[in-house]
Parts: sequence; C-alpha cells; structure tokens
Amino acid sequence: MQRAFLAGGLIALIAPLLGVYLVLRRQSLMSDTLSHVSMAGVALGTVLHVSPVLCGFLFAIMGGLMIEQLRRTYKTYSEVPVAIIMTSGLALAMVLMSLKTTLNKSFSSYLFGSIVAVSSSQLIIIAVVTLIGLLFFMLLRRPLYSLTFEEDTAAVSGVRVKMLSFAFAIVAGMIVAAAMPIVGVLLVSSLIVLPSAFALRFAGGFVSASMLAVVTGMAGVFSGLTASYYTDTPPGGSIALILLIILLAGIGLQRALKLAKKRRTSKTEAILRQQTNQTIHEGVLK
Repeated sequence: MQRAFLAGGLIALIAPLLGVYLVLRRQSLMSDTLSHVSMAGVALGTVLHVSPVLCGFLFAIMGGLMIEQLRRTYKTYSEVPVAIIMTSGLALAMVLMSLKTTLNKSFSSYLFGSIVAVSSSQLIIIAVVTLIGLLFFMLLRRPLYSLTFEEDTAAVSGVRVKMLSFAFAIVAGMIVAAAMPIVGVLLVSSLIVLPSAFALRFAGGFVSASMLAVVTGMAGVFSGLTASYYTDTPPGGSIALILLIILLAGIGLQRALKLAKKRRTSKTEAILRQQTNQTIHEGVLK
C-alpha cells in the first residue's frame, strides 16, 4: 500500500498536466490509444519472456510517434490517426494474448490496475518518468503553450514545432505507460482526462487550471486507492468513479450557483421595476 500510494501520488502529479495539454489540443483520446498500444507491448514482452513493463513503454512511445506522424499526414481529419493506432494496438494485443493461454489470467492486473502490482522497480520507473515529465512541462511551458493553441503562430515565433510535437508524443507515451499499474489499461485515460476536464471548466487561466488538475488528480487517486483497499475493488475503477463524481458534482454545483444568481438578478430587476413604476405613478399623481 505504501508503494501504491507513492506511485499513485507521482502519477497524479504528472498525468493531469498531460491531460490539460491533450484536452486543449483536442487529443483526449490519445491517452486511451497509447494505453491500448502499450497493452500490445506488455503482451509481446510476456510472450517473448522479456520485461513486459519495458516493452509496454517502448510500444507506447512508438505509438505516440506514429500518431504524431499520421497527424501530419491527415491534417484535415485529426481523429483518423487515433483510430488507426488504437485499432492496430488492440488487434495486436488480442493476437498475442491468444498465443499464450496463461496470459489471460495474469493480464487482469494490467487491464484494471492492481495495488499489489506496483513493485519497487516499477516505482523507480514511475519516479523517473514523473521527473522527466515535470522538467519537460516546466522548461518548455511557453513553447508548449504556443504549440497547443496555434502551431502556425508558434512556428513563426521561432518554435521548432515538429521536434517539440514529437517530444511531446514521447513524453505522453511514457506517462501513459507509467500509469498502467495504478489505473490499468482500460481506464488510464480517466486519470489523464477527467481532472483536466474539471480544472478547465472552473479555473480562470492556464496555470490555475494545471494546478487544479493536479489537486483533483491527487484527491481522486488517494480516495480511489483507499476505497479499493477496503472494498477489494479494482483501483482503476475506484479512481475513475471518484474522479467522475468530482466532475459531475462540480458541474452540478456550478449550475446551481448560476441558477441562484439568475434568480437573485431576476428578483432584483423585479424590485427595481416595481420601484420605477411606483415613482412614475407618484409623479403622475402630483
């Protein structure tokens, strides 16, 4: 549990930051795609008796690079590269899983996440990935900000767009692969997208959105891991449900506040209208 909470805290520190950029770039499904590609790598590593974690990382990085390359080929249809890589990764994973009958039983920890699946070596890998991701987003914050909103403007201002885009794809693949032991392949996108979706709806600026996304991710991970421990449920599902509840509760509260403000405004306008009519009436009488 100590390793799980430490690994979860590290992932919650970096995954929502990635999610903010992906949501703003309209590439929310990229995280889901890379997780499926990483699953194929894990399956291949198991079949070849090589480190499944290392193969998953390599496949996720290659998947991110392929998505970026295809995105430049299909500039008008930005969703096509994601669909191509996702179906390819899932198909390859299914074929590889069929080659080894014992793979299906041990694969559940990768699919749904497992508290006991976080080993000391995986914890070190997650810590290294978190450090690399933080340095990447901190040192290249301004170029990434320009790249996120307008690539042409970023290129004119001197940003090496192609190189930065490929570097972003590599970092995204590493973060997705690192998050797999915590939330699993099927729900890794929830830890990346849901906190950023919550933060972008309520934060007033980019920096505040990034900070709020991290705080939300931390709350979801720690609450989900605790609930998973006591209820014996998959940690990925528990974390995803709590993050979803946070998002829905925030949206509901925001709408309730808007409705209350609208009612107060309407009531104030009615009072002012009544006072104005009364003033006019008194003036007519005089």
